[in-house]
Amino acid sequence: MAIDFRNINTVWASIATQTLKRLGLTCVVICPGSRSTPLAVAFAQQSPDIEAISILDERSAAFFALGQAKVTGRPTLLVCTSGTAGANFYPAVIEAKESRVPLLVFTTDRPPELRDCHSGQTITQVKLYGNYPNWQTELAIPSVDIGMLAYLRQMMIYAWERSQTPVPGAVHLNVPFRDPLAPIPDVEMLHTTSLQLLQSQFDTEDFFSHITSTSQSSYIPISSPLAFQEWLQFQRGIIIAGVAKPQKPQEYCRAIAQLSKTLKFPVLAEGLSPVRNYADLNPYIISTYDLILRNQEFAKQLAPEVVIQIGELPTSKELRNWLTSTQAQRWIIDNSDQNLDPLHGKTIHLRMSIEELGRWGENNSKWTASRCANKIQNGLRPAALTKLGVASSSSCEYLQLWCTAEAKVRASVDQTLATIEELFEGKAAWLLSQTLPPRTPFFIANSMPVRDVEFFWKPTHSQVQPFFNRGANGIDGTLSTALGIAHHQQSSVMLTGDLALLHDTNGFLIRNKFVGHLTIVLINNNGGGIFEMLSISKFEPPFEEFFATPQDIDFAQLCATYNVEHELITSWEQLLSRLNPLPSKGIRVLELRTNRKADAKWRKENLGKFSVDLG
Repeated sequence: MAIDFRNINTVWASIATQTLKRLGLTCVVICPGSRSTPLAVAFAQQSPDIEAISILDERSAAFFALGQAKVTGRPTLLVCTSGTAGANFYPAVIEAKESRVPLLVFTTDRPPELRDCHSGQTITQVKLYGNYPNWQTELAIPSVDIGMLAYLRQMMIYAWERSQTPVPGAVHLNVPFRDPLAPIPDVEMLHTTSLQLLQSQFDTEDFFSHITSTSQSSYIPISSPLAFQEWLQFQRGIIIAGVAKPQKPQEYCRAIAQLSKTLKFPVLAEGLSPVRNYADLNPYIISTYDLILRNQEFAKQLAPEVVIQIGELPTSKELRNWLTSTQAQRWIIDNSDQNLDPLHGKTIHLRMSIEELGRWGENNSKWTASRCANKIQNGLRPAALTKLGVASSSSCEYLQLWCTAEAKVRASVDQTLATIEELFEGKAAWLLSQTLPPRTPFFIANSMPVRDVEFFWKPTHSQVQPFFNRGANGIDGTLSTALGIAHHQQSSVMLTGDLALLHDTNGFLIRNKFVGHLTIVLINNNGGGIFEMLSISKFEPPFEEFFATPQDIDFAQLCATYNVEHELITSWEQLLSRLNPLPSKGIRVLELRTNRKADAKWRKENLGKFSVDLG
């Protein structure tokens, strides 16, 4: 039995062990203890595929595992109970880092409610080994929700990968368990019902289908032909050009275009990607994917077989939900060692840059083959299409479906926004995309500006350079970051809301050291417009005071305090006249006062309408 459905913990442990077994784990060293029971039982059942060895002393066990990893070149797994047991692994964890040996360390733990209350055998185990692990985290409490099981699968894959790449070393996962620890049936009706439902619906082979001992940790370029051969097998594929700031945007965009043209896959281009600003390189750019996918019936027709994600996922919630629902095989092309799959899907990370892949492609004749003729001749695999619930079609027909939708929705968006006379904040992003001087450095603040750019930014040949702080998605340092980007550079522009600007007004103190020009397009809706999109907006109180948090600031006075130029914009014509050409020096605020409630209502009523006539 691959998955043990006796209780929540046995399911959780089964998913972990099955994932690691498929990745290539062959040896686990288990130290005796109670809290680690679910893992001990699960690994003991994996013989002979995984050798489970019981060793009493944790310090000795850790160095034994280290020796195994040294000789095999493959990660060995250490498992222990809660409390000081894991502390005895510390010397071996240090040695693993210093000698570059792959090691997986699972310290089991009490759940959060039993910590910091003098419950027995409980210490702080999170980050127990300081900075010595390659990566460390605490897993969630076990659950039989399929999304959480996918999360666990992804954590196992990433832990396995990070123990080996880019430099071998230890990975530490702190693994909490609630009772029952033994593999006894769960007596609570809710859990039993959930387990029965999961057991009746769970497809083991499908759940683990993308995992092989060679599918992960693909850092070396030899993976390129293997990946490309895989992609050629699919008729219905998409490329997602996600959040990215490449050093050489033209080379980056050209490599994506080459991949797109060869595979005949459309490119869903995030507004924060330079791809939308190099539209002359690629005829298959889809800029309105968020709006297209709001038509749920048409979105089902667009279900892909394979997804090639370049960099981080776009902001779009519609896209993320669609990817989750379609469950296509996904390749992530990125040369970092980070886990770039927050959806926990069937994912393979190809650890190289798209530029490297492009350079490989330039020297490979397969990239110049006629994709359409090849795929029309071969036809689409019926089994795959039956599973997706879509009709058989060639890759070119699938591509045409996307391109036709893009043309219709883009035309509708452009026509609608062109006729809006009032100061609707979403129109600012649309106008900026068509107005900024070529190659302008353009900083986009978080919250609503980044979403309006994704919704409305129009593909052009402008080569505008998008910048952003999407690492933690916060509003900290928005103004200071934009000034740093503009310093000694071409005249630059920032699009921001009022709260993001107010959060960093001390950035204006840099003005005496600043060399260059920054125009700040300020959307002043007196509060946090992003919160108007959330369910909490229906609850008043406390919405206005604690979420929207209007500050009632006179920005003209604020700018005067810092000796910064300010102008109140009252029409779109006035804004356009101030954006091209841009001044060569100084800091300037162009303030557009908008209606937060009205703009939120417009988005709610109109975003879904753009794709209503599709298919």
